[in-house]
Amino acid sequence: MAVKSEDGRELRSFGFKDEDASQEVRAVERRILLETLANQLPPESVQFSSELAKIETSGNGVTILELVNGTRIYANIVIGCDGIRSPIAKWIGFSEPKYVGHCAYRGLGYYPNGQPFEPKLNYIYGRGVRAGYVPVSPTKVYWFICHNNPTPGPKITDPVALKKQAKDLVRNWPAELLNNIDLTPDDTIIRTPLVDRWLWPATSPPASRGKVVLVGDAWHPMTPNLGQGACCALEDAVVLAKKLANSTKSGPAFAEEAFRSYESERWPRIFPMTIRANLVGSLLQWENPIVCSVRNNIIVPKLLRLGPVLEHTNFECEPLTQGIKVQDLHIHQSS
Repeated sequence: MAVKSEDGRELRSFGFKDEDASQEVRAVERRILLETLANQLPPESVQFSSELAKIETSGNGVTILELVNGTRIYANIVIGCDGIRSPIAKWIGFSEPKYVGHCAYRGLGYYPNGQPFEPKLNYIYGRGVRAGYVPVSPTKVYWFICHNNPTPGPKITDPVALKKQAKDLVRNWPAELLNNIDLTPDDTIIRTPLVDRWLWPATSPPASRGKVVLVGDAWHPMTPNLGQGACCALEDAVVLAKKLANSTKSGPAFAEEAFRSYESERWPRIFPMTIRANLVGSLLQWENPIVCSVRNNIIVPKLLRLGPVLEHTNFECEPLTQGIKVQDLHIHQSS
């Protein structure tokens, strides 16, 4: 990992293994990850463009999902992993995630003849603006720009306007960042307001209601400052699968018991991580020139240690129970 100032001066560089032998970084394009997971399922398991219109429960405990196209799905168990605007989370009783004061532009630079970068995570810090980029394949480079904004602002989908706005924020920054933006296909650039939800004990709704449970951003949206949003969702899936597999023979209420056990195990990890991601983002978005000078000349080059910074990424995962199949399971994911 290399950290630079907006004028291109390198403030610090790290080797992950040199700092902490247990650490490694793998940058994976989300589309490839989702396709890889989906390909492990039986054919026709995934129904695309299945936006949820209504959810309700019947007298016999079955959950009814009504889609916008009129299709009705009857499920014994529903796992809501449908993102930060989850209608299932709203049905359970959660409020909308809270805007944290930053917006992010993100995209994938495409180099048809091969991208020129080393396998390195690159960060660039400015005043109230920060950026980064990292190769995710031999031909693609993921990049982001995060900037302070008092309001989320209007939703913008025009890729030409998005590129212009992104470049205006980092004008005169290192050329490789600007090149990544220029080489980004129109369908891979987005702008999103950053939001999160803090699951305060005793005041937040439970992660489940009956036989309906939340996973990932639908339950605990967090800012991307620690790079752990999708990772936490994968951890949720592993823990939840294990709880369900171990509870299938415990009687009619097995799902509710598994969901409660899942929540009690996951909450101590995801609640503090959500807060930590928020605080890290606030610190990195400093605008004060004196504070930024101290960051660039003292904190990053002389005080920052990578091992403690990455401690939150450690997650021990035991193998899942083999040979147990949970039927009548419906997973709702954002379209």
